[in-house]
Amino acid sequence: MDVQGTDGLVRRARALVGDGRRRMLGIAGPPGVGKSTLAARLVARLDGLAALVPMDGFHLAQAELERLGRAGRKGAPDTFDAAGYAALLARLRTPEPGVTVYAPAFDRSLEEPVAGAIPVPPGVPLVITEGNYLLHDEAPWAAVRPLLDEVWYLDPDDRHRVPRLIARHVRFGKEQAHAERWVAESDEANARLVARGRDRAHLVVRMS
Repeated sequence: MDVQGTDGLVRRARALVGDGRRRMLGIAGPPGVGKSTLAARLVARLDGLAALVPMDGFHLAQAELERLGRAGRKGAPDTFDAAGYAALLARLRTPEPGVTVYAPAFDRSLEEPVAGAIPVPPGVPLVITEGNYLLHDEAPWAAVRPLLDEVWYLDPDDRHRVPRLIARHVRFGKEQAHAERWVAESDEANARLVARGRDRAHLVVRMS
């Protein structure tokens, strides 16, 4: 995405704010498309008007994934606490005066969620959340989209997305062959599922 495109998205995000009500913006798309990069860029450009709450903070802990037999497909819809994520979005949508809400983050170096890591003060007018399944229409994920004022879908160029995704896995500890196999067998299965929600987005952003 070029700088001009980024400027347009900043203007669109800024336009959501202004009537005194808390607004919620979602950024969806497949693994490795650049959701977190764009979301962080928007927050930085919005000069204190926005807070970022990633969906990835609702990954189930590794020990729980192993107990459930789901560790080998971490990142699939049923490896998150989707109901907990929706509950947090509902709470963030209607802030209480004087009450800071704490959201979880995801530590990629540990591959674990970290509770209470992201403070969202009540006076912040825009919450930006990003993740794979914001447009997923199966329960319990279907509860997420109605809580968001807009959802943008980042449409990938897979020639760049897949190599970046493999490189990210390697950077955080996977061997090259393991990273390639994980992307091919797990991440790309999730990407196909995520793509089914593209037409439910308010805006489709073509990524390079």
